[in-house]
Amino acid sequence: MGKKQRDCVTCGDPVEYLDRQHCCRCWRRLNEQAAKATCPGCDRDRVLQQDTGRCIICSRVCEECGSPVRSSQNRLCRNCRRKADQRAAQQTCSRCRRPGYLRETTGWCGHCSRPRQQKQPPRTCRECGQLRRHAGLGLCSACWQKHPGRPFIRGEHLRDRLADPPSWLGDFVAHVAARHCTARACGFVTDLGRLLQDGHSASPQALLERSRRPGRSMGSFARALEDFFTLHHLALPTDQAERLAAGRRQRRIEAVPEPLRQAVAAFNTSRMRAQDRARRAGTRPRSNHTLETALATLRDLALFLVDDRDKNDWALVDVHDVEAFLAVLPKGRKRRLTVLRQFFRFARSQKMLLVDPTRQLIAKEPNGFRGQTLALDQQRELFRRWTTNEHVHPHEAMLGMLALLHGASSSEVRMLQVNDIDQQAQTVRLGKRPHPVPLDPASWTVLQKCLAHREAWPTSNPHVVVTKGTKAGRSPASTAHLSHVLDDCGFPPRMIRSTRLLDLVNTMDPKLVAAAFGMDPQATLIYLSDRIDETRLSQWETDRT
Repeated sequence: MGKKQRDCVTCGDPVEYLDRQHCCRCWRRLNEQAAKATCPGCDRDRVLQQDTGRCIICSRVCEECGSPVRSSQNRLCRNCRRKADQRAAQQTCSRCRRPGYLRETTGWCGHCSRPRQQKQPPRTCRECGQLRRHAGLGLCSACWQKHPGRPFIRGEHLRDRLADPPSWLGDFVAHVAARHCTARACGFVTDLGRLLQDGHSASPQALLERSRRPGRSMGSFARALEDFFTLHHLALPTDQAERLAAGRRQRRIEAVPEPLRQAVAAFNTSRMRAQDRARRAGTRPRSNHTLETALATLRDLALFLVDDRDKNDWALVDVHDVEAFLAVLPKGRKRRLTVLRQFFRFARSQKMLLVDPTRQLIAKEPNGFRGQTLALDQQRELFRRWTTNEHVHPHEAMLGMLALLHGASSSEVRMLQVNDIDQQAQTVRLGKRPHPVPLDPASWTVLQKCLAHREAWPTSNPHVVVTKGTKAGRSPASTAHLSHVLDDCGFPPRMIRSTRLLDLVNTMDPKLVAAAFGMDPQATLIYLSDRIDETRLSQWETDRT
């Protein structure tokens, strides 16, 4: 044993070496601690292995799954060893060619050895009479899918599942079964059951709000619910049209460049408040189309200022910029200038600019009719097309004949209902016209063909023009459908209607035409612009001499 040189600085035991400050026990502990590091597997201070970078325990892992292995004698964990033993005991089945435990009785795996449920033998379907396997009620699968009683059966099952079924459930099932195909009606009943069983309010208004899908379309199920609830006065209509209009306005505002966007958004907010005030006051509020057209004009102006004039502030806009913008579309000068005047007056009132650049601009245009009309040979060609051609769609023929002979607009034909037709007198009520319009034999024949086309669809829509999208509801056909229904003939509805109005105004008293069409007396005077009646002129010259 060596001689004591000093006391250990850690524990106070004697130190036997001259060059050490710690005793042998503390010296060995410090060396072991220096050789250790934090293991990334267990977060403990251990001696890490050179090949794995972990401690000896964490270095022993399963070769298949990577789980820890306790014994140094094993290369697999407990679960992997059990799976390996199971795979070793399995053999390939001679029937399904899959590994499994073969049964001694059959020589196959368990799945192949179990007896199968025998299918019912084919029987004669009571609907189509063919020998097929039955799906239910003595019907084959194809006939069962088309069976009209499926929605009612599903409705009865839903009623049995509900603790407190609503009183209108049976009426809703009958409503969708009469307006939709069997598969879609069953789907609507299923969707209704999902809403009635989700634990929320089962009131009609709450069900209608929860049935709506996010996005531009609220879904066919929500439209069916809305039609049923509003028809039976159980709920108020949704604000889907207002939501779509708000989305269109927002997209036009977002298309404005960032430096000019805030003023356009403030202008839109002001116009929306004005529309709401006019609606509450019972006056004539601006339509959504008017508001959207104004925002589209401001969007085009903002893009023109940024791209062509290199101006990023409304305060920098001058009269030359506005004139250059109006010159891009000369035919829309009057309409665009009206919108620009409203916007710059609003911007000046909000201190966004000092001078209104549109204050001195004028948009004088001739008030006479400047549209295109049809020649006499073109009118005869269209008349023969719509009265003799069997391949023309009934909607095209009816809209064309009513516009060509009776001056009907697209909106009047679009809103025409079956109740507006008098079968005895052969007259129809078009729009706001004060008196029924008598139809000639050619127009009446075309109208009857359109009604026959409508009767081919099982629909309760009251309108004459019914499309695939409106046959299940009660709303009129879309404006886009009526605007494109005459594309095959090559002439738009406005051009055909203007031809008839121009002829009537110049051959009859304009006030009588205005009274017959339900128009303002001043509206028909534009068709008299730049026209001189030769007979009256000669009579005036004779009287003068």
